[in-house]
Amino acid sequence: MQQVSPIAAPQDSSTSTEILSGLTVALALVPEAVAFAFVAGLSPIVGLYGAFMMGLVTSLFGGRPGMISGATGAMAVVMVSLVSQGESIGGAGAGLQYLLLTLLLTGLLQIGAGVCKLGKFVRMIPSSVMMGFVNGLAIVIFLSQLGMFKKQGVWLAGEALWTMGGLTALTMAIMVLVPKVTNKIPAALSGIAVVSAVVVFGGIETETVASFVASNGGGSIGAGLPTFAIPTVPFSLETLGFIFPYATILAAIGLIESLMTLNLVDELTQTRGNANQECIAQGSANILNGFFGGMGGCAMIGQSIINIKSGGRSRVSGVVASLTLLGFILFGASAISMIPIAALVGVMFMVVIGTFAWNSFKIMNQVPMSDAFVIVIVTALTVQFDLAIAVLTGVVVSALVFAWENALRIRARKHIDQHGIKHYEIYGPLFFGSTTLFLTKFTIDEDPAEVIIDFAESRIMDQSAIETINKLAERYQVAGKTLHLRHLSSDCIRLIKRADKICDVNVLEDPDYFVAIDNYNVQRASEQASVLAATAVPAT
Repeated sequence: MQQVSPIAAPQDSSTSTEILSGLTVALALVPEAVAFAFVAGLSPIVGLYGAFMMGLVTSLFGGRPGMISGATGAMAVVMVSLVSQGESIGGAGAGLQYLLLTLLLTGLLQIGAGVCKLGKFVRMIPSSVMMGFVNGLAIVIFLSQLGMFKKQGVWLAGEALWTMGGLTALTMAIMVLVPKVTNKIPAALSGIAVVSAVVVFGGIETETVASFVASNGGGSIGAGLPTFAIPTVPFSLETLGFIFPYATILAAIGLIESLMTLNLVDELTQTRGNANQECIAQGSANILNGFFGGMGGCAMIGQSIINIKSGGRSRVSGVVASLTLLGFILFGASAISMIPIAALVGVMFMVVIGTFAWNSFKIMNQVPMSDAFVIVIVTALTVQFDLAIAVLTGVVVSALVFAWENALRIRARKHIDQHGIKHYEIYGPLFFGSTTLFLTKFTIDEDPAEVIIDFAESRIMDQSAIETINKLAERYQVAGKTLHLRHLSSDCIRLIKRADKICDVNVLEDPDYFVAIDNYNVQRASEQASVLAATAVPAT
């Protein structure tokens, strides 16, 4: 990923700055909330409800003041399959109900992650995985928008296609040009407003939000406060079996994207948020969505950056953005219904362009082959399956590559001192991947009666390492020779002591260093402790 430069705190950090920042963010939230609702196959109001509730709860109780949450494309591309299958199971309208029930379970899983303090594990996601994720997400959003160029499953043609394509291109052009003139007006809002005006006042025949919702059985777009309701789906093991995989995926996607955004905002502001608190807030917001009819969501990278650049640093900006969004819901539904679908498609195409990591093409020949492979595999899996599977696979592949490379770095320096004792100075970590190479470093038959393995520059990492040491001790014992382990760190000693049933070694302490002695030769080693002390080699 590209290196992010810190953004200095604004000189005017007053409440007015926070309020203005919140208003700017709210204007940017509206078009994307509506567009992502369409991606998920939901009514625009469901997307707006989701953005409002996600933003309000996380702004008040989240672990990162200044970060903005709402309806997102990463979760929407998973929801579309859930909603579609829900409709096939329960009929028209059932897809939303299954989604709401899934959000309740999603929220519980996310809260559980926060309570168990799992937020820190986002640091285990390599940059190559993140790059593959954003590329895959961009492709998925792009492919989902191609469906808007169909009507009743048939591709548009003739005048309808040219109109749709022209309005989409006009929206994208406006979004490119506006930032070059002013940054005070959100580009997405500008594009939608201009194109909507062209359609309304120009009398252009094209699909609008109202006509699209009506043609897909969604009825009219209502306006009002979200109301409490328990999802109306059968509560059974069969239902749980259907929603649980989706809930797990949505929880993972939401936390991954939220915690990656948190890290980005931390870097921009040179401050530190609370990842576990953010997990709990995200989960609570999704549960609220499940009971009040929103589509849920997670942190939004783009809107969070807009807020930070506009001067938003506290919880005030996020709260203002959410309350302003509520104002749009209560009083602006009629205006939203007139938005052309082409304008929303144009916004999403610009989101795709802004999301895709174009520099990944440049660095493919500059990064290790393993990193390039991870970028490609994560991108492909995100498109084919979902973000959670893709990220998990990317992390596993990266971990295996790391383990393999470190397994090859185990080395041993050998020498025999003036007392005839042979020393093996080990360099590199001893773990499951390096045990085989570690054993090849020893010439048991050729070694003298006394052998010392010096771990001053090494670490015993896991059970495989302990079993390997035990195996080596047995081989020396069979050969009638004594093996000593020296300069073990305190954590290695604790590890061996906890595994005393696996590894037959005892730990003796001496004023100069720790010695772990082969249990088969305890008596002999005790008699020669003075010899070892006299021949100790200083740790490097």
